[in-house]
Amino acid sequence: MSASINLICCSFSYVPQNSSKFKTLIRARNLSQQSPVLSKRTSNSSVFLKPNNRIALVSPFQQKGVLKICQSSLNTQNSEEEAGQDKGLSVDNGKEGRDWTTSILLFVLWGALMYYVFNLSPNQTPSRDMYFLKKLLNLKGDDGFRMNEVLVSKWYIMGLWPLVYSMLLLPTGRSSKNNIPAWPFLVLSFFGGVYALLPYFVLWSPPPPPVDENELEKWPLNFLESKLTAGMALAAGIGLIIYAGLANADIWREFFQYFRESKFIHIMSLDFTLLSAFAPFWVYNDMTARKWYDKGFWLLPLSLVPILGPALYLVLRPSLSDLPVTVSKTTSE
Repeated sequence: MSASINLICCSFSYVPQNSSKFKTLIRARNLSQQSPVLSKRTSNSSVFLKPNNRIALVSPFQQKGVLKICQSSLNTQNSEEEAGQDKGLSVDNGKEGRDWTTSILLFVLWGALMYYVFNLSPNQTPSRDMYFLKKLLNLKGDDGFRMNEVLVSKWYIMGLWPLVYSMLLLPTGRSSKNNIPAWPFLVLSFFGGVYALLPYFVLWSPPPPPVDENELEKWPLNFLESKLTAGMALAAGIGLIIYAGLANADIWREFFQYFRESKFIHIMSLDFTLLSAFAPFWVYNDMTARKWYDKGFWLLPLSLVPILGPALYLVLRPSLSDLPVTVSKTTSE
């Protein structure tokens, strides 16, 4: 009823008192009070007897747009709230949706790799593979056999890749939309390489969660964020690349022969290639998470260089402690 009274007041406020329409309305009201016949005849269309009929009252007098202004504020608020809820639901549904195409493709790639490794990769020299593995792990003494320099260099580079990926994935490569941690896959990558990391790539869901200031001062982030660690990885990578590059053509031909015959060397070479291929993406992900793309975009082409490009980025990238946008300060209540 209060909404209707407000509506009536709004309608009359737009009618000048000296207008002919206003005088006609007053005269009609006086006649209706004096004549019961006129009152009965107009009762079907009288808005005073039907307070819910707003159009009958407003339409003879109001100008265009008055009805929208004089509507009940309660109805307007309800309609706005309903529209806001509908909009919020559509936004939430959009946020909850996820494009699984990349994850499916990565899963197919991982499945195809595992099938190739166990069924299609060459395996002509299993005994020699075991001998090479023991020599590289220093489980055999000096027996006079000289290991291939390219093979030795690649073996130690494969030990650097998990460290580089740990520095790229922790903490900016963590997933905030599921409870799957990254560190178990990174630990397994020291033994399984990219074959252990690909399942995490499938399950990964950005953006990364915020990092506490206290977390940066503890293990392992204090070690992985250290410029000393990044510098050591870069120096080791440069030394190993130079060691392999100084090998003569016969040593390289011998290595390619091993690649065609040895299951161990064949799988390790595929591992090296895939880790080098995925590294630019994780460099870009870390760069954008640190809000450093405008200054460090020139490092993206260099990240295509195996081990050296990503290691150089790790040396030059800004520390998370210098970026308050990505670090959340812990507050005590």
